[in-house]
Amino acid sequence: MRVAHIDHFVLTVADIPSTVEFYSTVLGMSEHRYGEDRRALLFGRSKINLHQQGCEVQPNARHAQPGSADVCLIVDESIEEVLGELSDRGVSVEVGPVQRNGAMGLMTSVYIRDPDGNLIELSKYETQRSDEG
Repeated sequence: MRVAHIDHFVLTVADIPSTVEFYSTVLGMSEHRYGEDRRALLFGRSKINLHQQGCEVQPNARHAQPGSADVCLIVDESIEEVLGELSDRGVSVEVGPVQRNGAMGLMTSVYIRDPDGNLIELSKYETQRSDEG
């Protein structure tokens, strides 16, 4: 077996509307509604499924709770543009810009927090490895 890429991940959140507002307004994701009152956030070829704390969909993480995620998202814009957009929206940068080593090479990152305190790393690759393995 060989894993190709991440399709989706799940965030357990305290308040789904606040989470949708943050990720759509600040990070440009699109809300997706499906099934029986299920909600997700779409971006690129991936999505984030949202579980309301106390009403998690089964099966779920053993210790599902708001604020326990640490995620790196790759942006198309320069980090300077990202910093400007975050500032315009009143979002505090916790750390950065700093250089990090990502899955595909060196990248520049800034770290922010979502409404639940999840750590969101926003990164732009400086160079990318040429191999996909």
